[in-house]
Amino acid sequence: MSLLFLAHRVPFPPDRGDKIRSFHIIQHLAKRTPVHLVAFADDKGDLDPPASFTDMLASCTILPRPKSQNRAALEALATGKPVSLTAFASAAMQDAVDRVLPEVSGVYCFSGQMAQYLPVGGPPVVMDFVDVDSAKFAGFANDARGPMRWMMRREARLLGAFEREVAGRVSASLFVSEAEAALFREGGATERIIAVENGIDSAKFDPAAEFAAACNALLPGEGRGPIGKVAVTERNPSLPTSPNWAPASAGGEPLEGLPLLVFTGQMDYRPNIDAVTWFARDIFPLVRQRYPAHFAIVGRAPSAAVQALASDHVTVTGAVDDVRGWLAAADVCVAPLKLARGIQNKVLEAMAMARPVVASTAAAEGIDHAGTIRIAATAQEFADRICDLLEAPDTAATLGQSARAQVVRRYGWDARLAPLDTLLGLTA
Repeated sequence: MSLLFLAHRVPFPPDRGDKIRSFHIIQHLAKRTPVHLVAFADDKGDLDPPASFTDMLASCTILPRPKSQNRAALEALATGKPVSLTAFASAAMQDAVDRVLPEVSGVYCFSGQMAQYLPVGGPPVVMDFVDVDSAKFAGFANDARGPMRWMMRREARLLGAFEREVAGRVSASLFVSEAEAALFREGGATERIIAVENGIDSAKFDPAAEFAAACNALLPGEGRGPIGKVAVTERNPSLPTSPNWAPASAGGEPLEGLPLLVFTGQMDYRPNIDAVTWFARDIFPLVRQRYPAHFAIVGRAPSAAVQALASDHVTVTGAVDDVRGWLAAADVCVAPLKLARGIQNKVLEAMAMARPVVASTAAAEGIDHAGTIRIAATAQEFADRICDLLEAPDTAATLGQSARAQVVRRYGWDARLAPLDTLLGLTA
């Protein structure tokens, strides 16, 4: 048997939520059968992944995705399709898929945007939706106004119909949590719907492992982030010289000895942007009324809105070489997401690093944390949960150790991905 692995984003490096999942899945499958990867690249840096990744593949085809979001929106309005599909529509991608299909006996399609390339009557397909994207846009619509609310509602409706149509013609539809699978069933889908959860590499995300320290590297720079690489892309070439790009020590406040609160994530992703904005503006001031804490927003490609949050008390790092240093330095990791789909890798990683976590209900949903993370709904609740942990460091340490034990016990990748072997008829 051989497989086509079709992905909307190259599964390397595994440095954001969807790429972490797709990387571990493709690694799991490649140990069992030849895998042909066909995927899009977000930028030029992804067009040529290293041999450490490609050597495990039977073949690797990566194509640029040059279409802008504005162009995709105009095409969607002209054709009556969801923007999520027109954004990833490409004749070159269809040609690449058609070339590989005769060589494979099955398809693993990762993310609903790529389902448009699946032929009718082709080899069996396992469709990994990951999350119910249509529900995400419905959530965006609730917070939007005017034409944008109409656009988000349109996207939710059209994409939901497309998701159900795809589910009706594939061998199985996968979701990252049972909560997402149940949500999809509630939308009217009745076909084979299965939850295949994310895992965590608990050997890598281990406070006892070797990794680069981060906390004491917060030093002023020539407009650079305080540590690691600056997230410069063709779409955002002026990031390092942004007037809002302020190192933590710019105002002279010493970081050493201050409680450190850390959020990690892809910082051009709207739910993450909304989360850190809410935290910095509404929650963090309540914490600082009781503790002179510092907040670090750690993640690549911070949007202008995220950069604007940088201050004497808030660090925006951009891309870092190793997020584990920041997690290890954190007194508390926070996940104040108002809109979250599936299992949040940021929460699993913090738990694996034995850090106490305070999360929103949405961020914690789908994670079997066994009471090892603190849940908060309002800004005051968030601040109270954080301050409770800062006031009782021994309790916080015990909570973090329990969180790691739960992750090790419950979220190993091999165990989480074992259902794929049965679905695809594979053996290790």
